[in-house]
Amino acid sequence: MSKGTILVVGSNATQLEAKTGGTITIGQFLNETAVPLMALVAAGYEFVLATPTGEKPHMDPDSDALLYFANDNAARTKARDFFNDHPAMNDVRTLRSVIDDGLDRFAGLFFPGGHAPVVDVMQDPDTRDVLRYFHTHAKPTAAICHGPMGLLAAMDNAREFRAALIDGDYTKARELAHGWQYAGYRMTVFSRSEEEFAEDNVFKAKLYFNMPDALEAASGTVVTTDENFTPYVVTDRELITAQNPMSDHALAETFLAALDKSA
Repeated sequence: MSKGTILVVGSNATQLEAKTGGTITIGQFLNETAVPLMALVAAGYEFVLATPTGEKPHMDPDSDALLYFANDNAARTKARDFFNDHPAMNDVRTLRSVIDDGLDRFAGLFFPGGHAPVVDVMQDPDTRDVLRYFHTHAKPTAAICHGPMGLLAAMDNAREFRAALIDGDYTKARELAHGWQYAGYRMTVFSRSEEEFAEDNVFKAKLYFNMPDALEAASGTVVTTDENFTPYVVTDRELITAQNPMSDHALAETFLAALDKSA
């Protein structure tokens, strides 16, 4: 018997605007998606994957690397096979259809990482409705790396908020974020220095904004580790956030404990 069903909010984005011109190829990060979900399934939970368009998320090509699996090729292969072949990973719904069918059946909510949520999920109106339900009902809500950016969709003016960030107008962004449901929550996200490393060594391009600045503009209380790419998870009330790809197992463990306690 299933212990419950988790709603997974995925992204359909494959390109992210670069401040230095052009776009950067992105997607959902392999380990940040597969590792927590494999842990959930192993523990007896089911999941439903939903995205804004109803199409399956693309894997970030840079995430299919041994670096994110402690150089264990068997672990990487297992995660890749899960991402590509698990039935629930291929039975993708639109977020709107899931909402219309009712959210009461879900025990928890999960936002995988990768830069993709920074493009569509953080300004998606259906994601807003999902978040408001889970927040109101205090159901465990987990997000990893750039996944916490999806939480910004809960505000009334998420699209305008993102535009203000791109314009560098943080005064306007703070005004637009008034009333955000997660204001004052302690949370973590891919850090400023980790993003700088990615910009310099992976993207070879600069982004319009970094993630801590965005969440802080919305009145989130952002905390990150001093040492880049070390596991870090923060829990505040129903919200569980993890900082970076190396936090995948720690997030899964913390999320599972919260789900079991909630049940």
